[in-house]
Amino acid sequence: MTDRQDIAAAQAERDRRSAFAPAAPEAVVEDAAVPLFTPDPDQGPARSLWSDAWLEMRRRPLFWFSAGLIVLVVLMAIVPQLFTFLSPQPDPNYADLSKARIAPGPGAWFGFDGQGYDVYSRTIYGARSSILVGLGATLVTTMIGGVIGIFAGYFGGWWDTILSRVGDVFFAIPLLLGGILALYTFPNKLDTPYLVMVGKVVLALGILGWPSIARLMRSSVLQVKPHDFVQAARALGAGPGRIVRSHILPNAVAPVIAVSTINLGVYIATEATLSFLGIGLQPPAISWGVAISDASGIGLVRSTPHMLLFPSLFLSITVLAFIMLGEVVRDALDPKLR
Repeated sequence: MTDRQDIAAAQAERDRRSAFAPAAPEAVVEDAAVPLFTPDPDQGPARSLWSDAWLEMRRRPLFWFSAGLIVLVVLMAIVPQLFTFLSPQPDPNYADLSKARIAPGPGAWFGFDGQGYDVYSRTIYGARSSILVGLGATLVTTMIGGVIGIFAGYFGGWWDTILSRVGDVFFAIPLLLGGILALYTFPNKLDTPYLVMVGKVVLALGILGWPSIARLMRSSVLQVKPHDFVQAARALGAGPGRIVRSHILPNAVAPVIAVSTINLGVYIATEATLSFLGIGLQPPAISWGVAISDASGIGLVRSTPHMLLFPSLFLSITVLAFIMLGEVVRDALDPKLR
């Protein structure tokens, strides 16, 4: 009787333990080893926004065409001697009055202007001024507008109100008109250094061009700010500087880059217009705007059209290249436009 009771008690204990154990322990262990998500090998590794945008841009012929033109113009600005060492007159500052107004030909690729300067050499060297002004104005407007847009969008409140109203005041001033007023107030002289003249134009365009970038950055920050990863970083104790630097700025800067690329071409055209009016870059500085201004004298357009044709052609191609590149970058960074 005692043995039967012991056997029954042991069996009851085994049944009690089995009620709380998995029915098939081996199967549970095998199932636990199976991952919940198996990535598709055909899709490849996950890509970031920037790598995905780069892949999208590489597929478009317009990107390679515009990038090739921009690289060519940048090389002209950095090492113009690479393009002029085989020309009939490689020195853009050498004037020969005996060759004044000679039409393009074997001894003068682009002809000579009214003072005997080689139009080809001055056109090549004129790219430096346009690139310096365009890049400088773009950097200034992007930095000023980006910082103001981040402050207004992230902190909000009275920061947003004050900065937005200040931006409205500057936004109401037309870019070209404001540049004329600023450069007319601080005119250049004959002994003004070249970099000082370029700096004045860059500063004038930068001060007047930042409100559009600030508005765009503010709207991008307002779109990124409510996302879960920003709220999680704030809940974990991250400060405003770290949140903006690590989370908001990388996800909000894409539209600003696209618009700034387009604006670069606009600033190059504005510099040429100011130089054409005689208040931007002035001789002895060499730029496409100065060349167009020299070619627009009375009777020169009809008698020597090559003086106006080649600087205008290079200016138009450069502006068009930056605008096309900006369009490609905008389409690649905005998935809704693909």
